[in-house]
Amino acid sequence: MPTTFNFSPQDRRCKPALAGLALAACGSISFAAAQPAAPAAALPAPPALSAPSHYQLVWSDEFDKPGLPDPGKWVYDTGMNKKGWHNKELQYYSHARAENSSVQDGKLVITARLESMNKQADWGGQRYSSARLITAGKADWTFGFFEIRAKLPCGVGSWPAIWMLGSQGEWPAGGELDIMEQVGSNPTKVFSTVHTTAGSGGNGKGGETQVADACSTFHNYQMHWTAEQITFGIDGKPHAVYANAKTGKAAWPFDAPQFLILNIAMGGDLGGPVDDAALPIRMEVEHVRVYQQAK
Repeated sequence: MPTTFNFSPQDRRCKPALAGLALAACGSISFAAAQPAAPAAALPAPPALSAPSHYQLVWSDEFDKPGLPDPGKWVYDTGMNKKGWHNKELQYYSHARAENSSVQDGKLVITARLESMNKQADWGGQRYSSARLITAGKADWTFGFFEIRAKLPCGVGSWPAIWMLGSQGEWPAGGELDIMEQVGSNPTKVFSTVHTTAGSGGNGKGGETQVADACSTFHNYQMHWTAEQITFGIDGKPHAVYANAKTGKAAWPFDAPQFLILNIAMGGDLGGPVDDAALPIRMEVEHVRVYQQAK
């Protein structure tokens, strides 16, 4: 089975629960003589997470051109508006609408709003609008170091995500890499998850950490994906590692391309009840950068 490390002391729970590892230590007591206990050996800190020196920047968006997101890099995923989105989510994802996605002051701003888009032909009865930007058909990658610098929204019922899906194959067989997820009901907890045929949904593998100022400060949300393992971290500090157990595609479909997704979902199984008074809310992204090994 893939190995999951969670460097956070918090409970391991994601979508809605993560499978983790529990480590226990056993000791013995000697009644022969009272000796001071030897201090426990400190566990080595995980190595800092950064793009290796032999990697080069292969794709980026610095969001330096005001207006709608660059159509040469991003498309709008609206395909399930009429039917309704997965996980009982409550949002309508708009297409090329500045009220939901625009570049302002050097940042991509994705905004979720309380409004019914009932004049749109694909409206499915949703009370909330948002945006879901994807690179599918524009760019995808196999392996690399990914860094997305973002400031997250704070609003009960929000569910922002920075993640990737397999460019080919159905879910979960194609794999899913959640670089960052957060919910507005617990905004300081940020988590990362891997979904595969061997473990998806509530059985996904990953870890979490606390980011006290996630809603007020920009942080670098990072993933280093190699043929051997996938490491997730924030500002260079890892919080989850998923290893390639080499047991087959059911647990490791990650030798094939994945595309990137940026979105704010509302409500649903993980987002929970929505506080309408908190809207509108925004996720701001300063840059998206992808590095790969130089050829």
